[in-house]
Amino acid sequence: MGWFDAPEYWFGRQILERGTAAVYVLAFVAAARQFRALIGAHGMLPVPRFLAGRSFGQAPSVFQLHYSDRFFAALAWFGAALAAAVCAGLADLVPLGAAMVIWLVLWVLYLSIVNVGQVWYAFGWESLLLETGFLAIFLGNDRVAPPVLVLWLARWLLFRVEFGAGLIKLRGDPCWRDLTCLCYHHETQPMPGPLSWFFHHLPKPLHRVEAAANHIAQLVVPLGLFAPQPVAGVAGAIVVVTQLWLVLSGNFAWLNWLTILLAASTITDSAAATVLPIPHSPALPAASLWFMILVIAFTTLTVALSYRPTRNLLSHHQRMNVSFNPYRLVNTYGAFGRIGRTRLEVVIEGTDERHITEQTIWKEYEFKGKPGDPHRMPKQWAPYHLRLDWLMWFAALSPHSRPPWLGPFVLRLLQNDRATLRLVRHNPFPESPPRFLRAHLYRYRFTTLGELLRERSWWHRTVVDEYFPPVTLGNLQSAP
Repeated sequence: MGWFDAPEYWFGRQILERGTAAVYVLAFVAAARQFRALIGAHGMLPVPRFLAGRSFGQAPSVFQLHYSDRFFAALAWFGAALAAAVCAGLADLVPLGAAMVIWLVLWVLYLSIVNVGQVWYAFGWESLLLETGFLAIFLGNDRVAPPVLVLWLARWLLFRVEFGAGLIKLRGDPCWRDLTCLCYHHETQPMPGPLSWFFHHLPKPLHRVEAAANHIAQLVVPLGLFAPQPVAGVAGAIVVVTQLWLVLSGNFAWLNWLTILLAASTITDSAAATVLPIPHSPALPAASLWFMILVIAFTTLTVALSYRPTRNLLSHHQRMNVSFNPYRLVNTYGAFGRIGRTRLEVVIEGTDERHITEQTIWKEYEFKGKPGDPHRMPKQWAPYHLRLDWLMWFAALSPHSRPPWLGPFVLRLLQNDRATLRLVRHNPFPESPPRFLRAHLYRYRFTTLGELLRERSWWHRTVVDEYFPPVTLGNLQSAP
């Protein structure tokens, strides 16, 4: 049926579906590798304790039926394997109904993880993956042409991601309005990447150009997504380019990559063929009645659920990265409404000496992604996500308000807990746990070019204050 089918977007659908499957792989693998220390039965914020006071309606999850660390690991690794198969083309080899079931299974499994992930999973890219993954259920496979209604819903999702991020900036920090935010952002962002030092040292006029270009990319370009072709495709291409700039400048998990995938779905096959050697699309039959009914029902549901996100976009009290239902469908998005002017880091140290004196030697724990050793160049981790490192950034932002996971984290370091130590880069006490731990708050800044060449240091740091005093295992075990 002509009004329903959009065969000219076959390649865009391939990019969106297989790319989303690849992100699912990363998300499930990250969950499998990190959950025991974070939310496992003996983790910092255990899933069983979290679910004890919540109904299925409040936190829909298969773990409401049963939880064990072994079950969680099996579910996460199964999700990763299934997503990898979809990325390799499984969904195009099976009947349409089976492909939809596969996508539904992936969504249910990851929703189950996110809904018990607590603060570790409280970020916009989790909701974006779930919303994109649910949309993929209705995109079809090579047994049917891409449905035009779902392609429009993909644009609506992309619009909310970009326009929401643009509005939250204009309504938030005044440095976005005077175009100075990027004089600070590359240095103070949660997890700088290997090129962040170079981005930070761009001339200030270029930082103003960056900020102005960001406003255009997020507040003007998204309007073009709803225009006829080729305008919509050009708008999508601009989003791809600007998101790649963000990929180079920092580590933001899979947020940028999902945005790129959504933007790529706006580009027609003929337009893509002008710059890429794309394969010819197969002969795509028209949609069957049952598929059309499901797509129309999904579209109706999305329109109904769009009321609150739209009202949020128009509100002067706009909230970012909020889900209005426990199924994480049709959410509101945004990023960096406020920009820090200085970078603070929590540095945790331990000692195995029996008594603390002025001569006590303290050894520092090194994390995988967050700044620590000033001589270590920031690493590229995205689209993989280091959840502990990301939360350590938030812990430094509020030094007088301890997050609920911090005490359990310190306790597990004092026990040399194997699962917890897998989350850090360097454990200075490999043979036996430390007797004391303490933490200081440091002010970090990127070195100048002269300091980098002379000292081989990417960061310069100075002590600001004590974050918590020396504690022992006995102190924490006896605490209420």
